This record gives sequence, C-alpha cells and structure tokens, in this order.
Amino acid sequence: MNYWTQSEKNIFVAAHRGWCSKYPENTMLAFQKALELGVDQIETDIRITKDNELVLIHDATLERTTNGTGKVCDHTLAELKQLDAGKGEQIPTLRELLELVKDHPTITLDLEFKEYPVDGWEEKAYYTCDKILETVEEYQFAERCVINSFNQKLNEYVFTKYNGKYKQHLFFPERYMQMEGSQLPLYSFGYCACVFGKELPIEEIKRFHTNTGIRIWGPASLKNENSIDQAINFGVELITCNNPDEVLAILRKKNLHK
Repeated sequence: MNYWTQSEKNIFVAAHRGWCSKYPENTMLAFQKALELGVDQIETDIRITKDNELVLIHDATLERTTNGTGKVCDHTLAELKQLDAGKGEQIPTLRELLELVKDHPTITLDLEFKEYPVDGWEEKAYYTCDKILETVEEYQFAERCVINSFNQKLNEYVFTKYNGKYKQHLFFPERYMQMEGSQLPLYSFGYCACVFGKELPIEEIKRFHTNTGIRIWGPASLKNENSIDQAINFGVELITCNNPDEVLAILRKKNLHK
C-alpha cells in the first residue's frame, strides 16, 4: 500500500506532538484526539529512560511538561509513569503509540530521535536509534514512518547502517541542522525536509526541491491562513501543526485535503 499520497493538491496534516494546542503534548490523549480529527500523521519525540525504555517526550528534562524534575534519562520507566504529564496523563511509551495507531490503516508517523551522538552520548544515542527501529519493525511500521533528527551525524548513521531503507526527514536551510561530525553532503539523501521559509525567497525553496528531489514539508509555525497560503506558494505537501483542527479546516476549505 502507498501511504505517501501527499502532494501540492492533497496536503497532509501532521499533528505535532499530537493535538498539542488543546491537549497535553506527547500524551495518549493528544494522539487519540488528533486521530479523531482525521489527521494523516502523528509527530512525536523519542527519548530513552534509565532502564532503556523508549518514551515520548520532547525535552531532555521533566520540568516543562510534567510535575517531575531532573533528566528523563535519570529515571526508570516506572518512575516516569508516576508523573502527571497534564490532565492526569502519563508519559507514554513508543509501544503504546504503535498499539494505538496500528489499526488506523492509513496513518503515518514522524518519529523524532532526540538522543544525539554528542558529548560522550554516542553509544547511548546509537543504541536508542537501533532500539526504536527494532520496535518499528516489530509493528511492521517501517513503510509508514519518517525518521526525523536535527543531528546530521545521527541521520547518516540511520542512512548508512540501514542502507537507505527508511524515509528520512531533514530541515532546510542548512543552519537548522547540527552538522558537527557529519561526513556526507547534507542533502545527498532525505525524503522530506521541513522548510522554515518565512524569510526565504520562494524561488530558493523551489530550487532546493528541484535540485535534491526532497519533498517540501511545513513546520509547526504554520498555523493560520496567511502562513498556510505562503507555504502553498512554495509547494508544501505536508503541514506539521499544533492546531490540526484549524489547519484541516483551512485546507478543506481550499479543497487541498482529501
């Protein structure tokens, strides 16, 4: 089955950390409510616990999104499950999300790898990466995922170790990427790139797409009709957003979401 039918005439909508403008980000409630809206994709962030479990949380620390303190990686899964991530929700695991979406026949996932191979964390970052992909394979979701990281060294690890098997999500312009330690030309591989285009000429974005073949996606800064119209002009095929209810309504009004 072809899960990737997005185009300039059928713009996909990805719920950034779930429906996070209304519900606590990266929680099962936010994911479930986004699915009920009819989004095409769920975007989430993955970190590893002290006991090597995969959890969905953006920050390296707990303070902003939970009632806990300290680093995620210094806590066991059992300890993290005792925390309130908002409205009584827990920090979910990757496995919980895959269980939720496995019966949604067309949903795709954008998995952002948050453990970077920097500052002595190389072994743990690569271990986390492999563990995530092992879990994705277990659920037969490889064809339905894009792998997302701002760290190019980690992107190259995925690309080379797995022989280009996975769709990979990059960022444009280059200044948004962490390039230290990378070996390959940045845009020599990649399926899609979130384009931060407010200050960029449309011609530059279109030239990037033409020269690389990398699909143009929109970041979570796209949230109202003006910004979406701008993205449509530079050829966006998917919009990642915090407010999928509003973005879906705008696109459907323009007959740009099937």
